[in-house]
Amino acid sequence: MKTLLALLGTEFPLIQAPMAGAQGSALAIAVCNAGGLGSLPGALLSPEALPVELKTLCLGTSKPWNINFFCHQPPAPDASREARWRAALAPFYAEAGIDPGTVPTGAGRTPFSHALADVIEPFCPPVVSFHFGLPAPELLARVKGWGSVVLSSATTVDEARWLVAHGADAVIAQGIEAGGHRGMFMTEDLTTQMGSLALLPQIVAAVDVPVIAAGGIADAAGVAAAMALGAAGVQVGTAYLCCPQATTSALHRAALQSPAAHHTALTTLFTGRPARGIVNRVMRELGALNPVAPAFPLATAAMAPLRAHWEAQGSGDFSPLWSGQNASGCQTIPAAELTRQLAKGFEPGVWLQARWSCQPVSA
Repeated sequence: MKTLLALLGTEFPLIQAPMAGAQGSALAIAVCNAGGLGSLPGALLSPEALPVELKTLCLGTSKPWNINFFCHQPPAPDASREARWRAALAPFYAEAGIDPGTVPTGAGRTPFSHALADVIEPFCPPVVSFHFGLPAPELLARVKGWGSVVLSSATTVDEARWLVAHGADAVIAQGIEAGGHRGMFMTEDLTTQMGSLALLPQIVAAVDVPVIAAGGIADAAGVAAAMALGAAGVQVGTAYLCCPQATTSALHRAALQSPAAHHTALTTLFTGRPARGIVNRVMRELGALNPVAPAFPLATAAMAPLRAHWEAQGSGDFSPLWSGQNASGCQTIPAAELTRQLAKGFEPGVWLQARWSCQPVSA
């Protein structure tokens, strides 16, 4: 089995999580040049914007980088469910003075496709990562034909085994602490979702590829703890959200650095899939996991005008304030500096000595 460093070609086995809507190429470039694997989220980029960002990325670094896409199955429109969703939002529209008849419909997010592959193929991406499973076999074969390393997220042991059986070169073990969308794709049952401490060693024992820990890692101690549990590397997202290279909004940054960040929850209100964010008014009043919300990604369109209205008033009460359960690492420091701080967790020390010696650690 190849090591993760051999697969990625980076100085550190540290991946900056792709965070659609909160970053572009600038964050990825900074992390790459500091020795980690910077990631560009492709899920919200149009076919026109995608090559622009990729050109900027390639000009900004000579190091390996990652581009990430979603692999969801687009749902069939459900007029009845959409009507119930709009009815649930009607009091909020009235409060904001929004005419419900002007609220658009639409998906907003498209899964990875041959059309997107046509756009990225000339850039020969060193690493391509996926969320919600893997693309169809012929599309995955195309990606691997470029020589790209393929990563994908697993939230259960069964998902990890499936990913390896279907061509993933390494697995990202996404603990329930992680911010943003759950990568779950074999079940919709949230009771199957585990914390990193339980999930990581079980996936390590179940598969024969490198396993990357994700969820709740915010500093070097967290990195070291994940490595002590058998991780081949780590993926960190939330801690990068306040770096100057991120495009995180001022409202989101303020929430991440406030006591509000101590309370996060999984919610389907903003997109239709469970995703972890800071609890705000709409989550409290509608219920974070309201079953009326349309299937991913159809919930987004009806919420968008409310988000825009309240953000213009300086409020994030209708915004997806994505955050993991541990926002303590959010610092307003350059991403390169944060990367170097996190990388100290890979240095030989008490956590790794404890793992390999299997002996009690003296005080």
